[in-house]
This record gives sequence, structure tokens and C-alpha cells, in this order.
Amino acid sequence: AFKEELKVSFPTVFSSSLVDHEVVANYSHLFWVKGSQPDLEPYLLLAHIDVVPASESDGWEAPPFSAKEIDGFIYGRGTIDDKSQVMGILQALEYLLIKGYAPRRGFYIGLGHDEEVSGYQGAMNIMHILKQRDAQLSFVLDEGLAVLDGVISGLEGPAALIGISEKGSATVKLSVSMAPGHSSMPPRETSIGILAAAVKRLEENPMPRLFGHGPERGTFEHLAHKFGLPMKFIMSNLWLFSSLLGRVLERKPDTNAFVRTTTAVTMFNAGVKVNVIPALAEAYVNLRIHSAQSLQEVLDLIQSTVGDQRVKMELVNGFDPLPVSSSDERAFGFQIIKKTVLDMFPTVTVAPGICIGNTDSRHFKDLTNDIYRFAPAWFKPGDAQRFHGINERISKKNYEELITFYFSLIQNCDIQKLPDPHSSVHEL
Repeated sequence: AFKEELKVSFPTVFSSSLVDHEVVANYSHLFWVKGSQPDLEPYLLLAHIDVVPASESDGWEAPPFSAKEIDGFIYGRGTIDDKSQVMGILQALEYLLIKGYAPRRGFYIGLGHDEEVSGYQGAMNIMHILKQRDAQLSFVLDEGLAVLDGVISGLEGPAALIGISEKGSATVKLSVSMAPGHSSMPPRETSIGILAAAVKRLEENPMPRLFGHGPERGTFEHLAHKFGLPMKFIMSNLWLFSSLLGRVLERKPDTNAFVRTTTAVTMFNAGVKVNVIPALAEAYVNLRIHSAQSLQEVLDLIQSTVGDQRVKMELVNGFDPLPVSSSDERAFGFQIIKKTVLDMFPTVTVAPGICIGNTDSRHFKDLTNDIYRFAPAWFKPGDAQRFHGINERISKKNYEELITFYFSLIQNCDIQKLPDPHSSVHEL
């Protein structure tokens, strides 16, 4: 049904001789927009169709699938994550084609259908198709970071953070097996007690502080001039103060995520009856791995922190942090995105950032060295809680800005190469 909805909404995209379209894995979509200069390396715009569940009974101000407009905002699940980008990209292309525009640089549009459950059917199959066609991509642009306005304490003015990497991820199962027994004759330690003690050790001994050893360092260095003293001085001299700043950032959960690999115990299962000592206790731990660590290093640290042979550890799934994409003056994709943002919002400060969550873009790391995660959605204080939460919304003005962003980005990508960067050596 959604495929038919797209055809009705964007008739020019589906009828243009410049656009090839195919359905992938029943529900995902891949578009190829032909360029007039095939020697120019193509790029890929990614978004995803699926959304996380939502129920009106959770306390929404409008039914979560109504797209009801209240005070200039469109309310609904997917308005931020990620239908606004699905529709925004296609709307921009529709307008360009109606205007008679024909791109010089060809590009792909990939719309996955299962990003919220890791993208193994949608994005993964889109990637396989591109690989079979020997596609090499100049860059990939997916969802991820946004324009933060008043969100970073002490920062003067809004900042557009372009994600240049993602933290790794791991889910680890911890379990303790013992002989069951009657609660009237309990042993000195039970499976629940042993496992609870192991979990407590993990919470009391967080992963090492690594602030300054990953791409988060570049974020703060780029933003330093927008802070007042003393933060401006501290951020401009992270070679000296990164440890101090790391101690400050780790105090709050939302900034602690930039400092280290985070550890969250998310499930704990044991017991079937009040008078039976259970044979088995299980806990699941979700970790988001800092760019300066590997999955194996994290597993070794869990093992040593638990420090109990009776606690069995099993890796359910996991992967290393993603490679860090280039963001210097010669990085074509980064500079095109940056230019597009600054043309639209001249007062915004643009900086590289790190995604603490994961996106479909990670499946495309074999097709390009440069993956970026950004859309110009404006986040004000409190908006982050709407993401996967209640009252997800986007203003009509911001949705129009999203369309304008892709409309301009596609045209900006038509340059053959970036102009030469300014020399860092003073002419004198």
C-alpha cells in the first residue's frame, strides 16, 4: 500500500525516463537517477520507511498515525524518524524533475523497510544489489544527527552536527545455572544472588573514560569558539584538558555517552514460583562501544569485571564501531553537506559528530569510505525525548526546510570537484 502511495504522491519520479525504480525484498525501494556525466562518482541518499510502534494510550496529544496539525506542527510516529526524510528526498526530486532538471552526477536513493530491527532485509539487500553492479559511491548520506538549538549547555547559537561515525554495539547474555531447591532450605548463594552481584559490579565499574580519543574530540574543537569562558579555553586546549572535560561530561547520561562505552542492563529473568529457588538466572546487557575500543576489548573487560567463573557470558550479537569518515577541507561529501547547510542557515555552526545509535548506513561501508549521518531537523530542548517517545512531531516550516535541503544538495553535488582549500600558511 505504501508503494502505491508513493506513486500517487510523486508521479514524475515514477514516470521520468531519468529514474529507474525497483522494489527490494518486497517492501524496500531503490531508485537510480541517471547523471549526464557517467565519469562522476555517484552518491547514495538513504532513509527508512519503517517506524517503531506507538499507541494513543501512551499519552499522545494527537493519534500517532493521524498526522494531525497542532500549532504549526505535524504530529505522528515517523515525523522525525524517518518518514520526513523518505518524503523529503522524493519531494525534492519531484520538484527538480518538474523543473526539467537533469543531474550531471548520478545518484541512488535507498529506502529501507526494517531499519528499526537492524536493516538485515532492506538496507542489506539494497547493498548487495549495488555490490553486484560494482557500484562505488562518493559518499552516503543517511539519518543521524541534526541541528541542535539550545540543547548543548553553554553553546551560543545553533549547531549542525554531521555524524562521521557510529558507536559499535553489543548485546551480551549473562547466565548462572545451579541445582534448583526449596526455599525453606536455601543455599548460601542462589543463582539470582550470584547474577545480581555480577550485574552490580558491571554498574559500579563503568568502562574506561575515553573522551578525546575518538571523533567527539573534533566536535568540541569545532564548537569551542561558540562557548564563553572558561569552556572556550578548555575546549580549545583538549590536548591538556580532555581528561577534565571527560569528568564533567560523564556526570549526565546524555553526555556520558560521548565519554565511554556505555553499559545498560536491559533484561533480567529468573524464577517461576515463590517457594522454588530457580535453577537459572539470566540477564541481558546492551553496550554501545566507543570509537577507541573494539568489540573484543569490551568483552574482555566484561569478563574481568564480572570475575566469577559461575557466570557464563555469551555474545548474542555485536559489531565494532564504524570507521570514521573524512571531514577535512578535501572531503567532498562533508563539504557539500556543510555548504548546503550554511547556504540555508548562515548563523549555524557546522561540526563533525558521532552517532550514539546505529543506522542503515553501516551496511554500506564496503561501498564507500565516507558515510555521513545528518538531516536538518531542528531539535530544541525536550525534542530528543520525542524520538521513539510520545508526541513525535515536526513543524511545517522545518519539513519545508528538509525538502529545500535535499533540493539544494542534489544540485550542489553536480560540481566536478571541490575548489582548492585555502592555504593554512599565511601569505606574509
